[in-house]
Amino acid sequence: IARNNKHKRPSPLSPLRGIMDEVNSDAFDLSDLLKNDDSDEPSGSEMEKAYEMFLGQLVFSSNDPRIDIMENYDLCADPLWITWLERKIGSTTDVEEKMALKDLSDMIVDVKKRVELSRAAEEREAKEAEENERSRIVAAEAEIEKGRSMSGTDVLKKAAAVDAAGVDNMVKEQSDGAVKKTFYEKELTPEIRASYEDMCAKVLPPYRAGDSPASIVFNYYDQFDAQFIKVLNERAVNGDGDSQAVLDALAEEQQVRVATATENIKEVLSKGEPMRMEGAIVRLAKEGKIDEPFLLLLEANADQARAAGAIGPAELMTKLRKRAMSEKDKQSASKEIKLLRQLLREPDSNKREELLTDAFTPKETLIVPGTAANAAKAIDGEMPEEEKPEPEVPPPDFINCCKAVLLNFGNLNIDEERGDLSVQIKQIASEAEVVATRIYGKGMTAREQQDRAWSEQTTSIFDLEQLEIEAERRGESAPWANPDGGDEMFPGFGPDGKMTIGGS
Repeated sequence: IARNNKHKRPSPLSPLRGIMDEVNSDAFDLSDLLKNDDSDEPSGSEMEKAYEMFLGQLVFSSNDPRIDIMENYDLCADPLWITWLERKIGSTTDVEEKMALKDLSDMIVDVKKRVELSRAAEEREAKEAEENERSRIVAAEAEIEKGRSMSGTDVLKKAAAVDAAGVDNMVKEQSDGAVKKTFYEKELTPEIRASYEDMCAKVLPPYRAGDSPASIVFNYYDQFDAQFIKVLNERAVNGDGDSQAVLDALAEEQQVRVATATENIKEVLSKGEPMRMEGAIVRLAKEGKIDEPFLLLLEANADQARAAGAIGPAELMTKLRKRAMSEKDKQSASKEIKLLRQLLREPDSNKREELLTDAFTPKETLIVPGTAANAAKAIDGEMPEEEKPEPEVPPPDFINCCKAVLLNFGNLNIDEERGDLSVQIKQIASEAEVVATRIYGKGMTAREQQDRAWSEQTTSIFDLEQLEIEAERRGESAPWANPDGGDEMFPGFGPDGKMTIGGS
């Protein structure tokens, strides 16, 4: 044996392996055995179906897509969902579908950015408030320490100095220091600058072939709000020539629009009689010529006439301006926007309540719709179906409209006294909720309905009768009711409720 071992090539030494090495190896990896049908984690096909259903809800919803995105924000902001949506956009071959999905993706990114900026602003404001409070405490402690070191004579001198005149001066200084800054005096926050980065990318170079600052301003004129102009002004002051070029083009475009509005007002006033003037305004509204410069010029002329003591012309200008705003509202795409504009212009809360009550109250329709079904019934001598009383503006639609405007234009400041647009719309929404509750009663969410169904597993026939009566008062019918069935009973039972036997 020794002789044979002498001529054998020595084999390389294999590493020693212990028990823990064996345990840590893949030999005891049982993860594959745990992947069965009972796993809580959904499979890839299940996630695909869930994402497709959620995408359908977003695409085919009657709401503004941004509202649905906010209401399902956690899912829309999920990186897995965003990756799936981007992959679907890249894989689809239909051009219209690709464009629609790309618009949806851009909305999700925009809403996600707005939410992140809002949270960053809240964190910054909380940090600043904490620092201010800390500084106030330090100053108060220093004042207390200074008071402890004062002698009795110093205390008497300081008390004598605080006379009536001194108190008045202190009050005046405090009131002067508490003067509220105007919109243009307020400094831009980092969040505001970041929120307009996309807009700056649209209006600032590099441009496509054929574009110029003038054409860009003309195309995006309605998106140049006061906050965005402040951002461009800040960039121009810091030496950005491109921002200054856009501001110059904006000033020229405004001059052109003011000149056009001046000519339109001259045309209206040339009619001579107030009724004919209002008729001219109606025609301008239908032609889409009632814009912001037109309304501002009417308001300025009314103010000048009132300042000069010409009450009659001032009242005429005010009346024409109100008619112009009313006609412009009629050109709105929806009744919800029209109502919201009226409420934003109305400073009196009582009058806003009257507008909301009139819009939310269901109204009987005096004219029967000329549908084919009603026409056929009229030929046969039957009474056409009457529509249920409906409000001019359903409260849920109005609330969704408020949400959409908040998401799109919530950062605008249109009134120094009443606050920015978000404050006003939130106030209007709360007033609308009060009015809707007074008309329709307190609504129930889907979760509240489920909780009620769970807690009240049995319902008596008296409860069903009461619910049916309440539904009839609202112009509705209970799900179990059969208004067209007359007094029919169950099959096999007679009108007296007794079972029938045979042919009787």
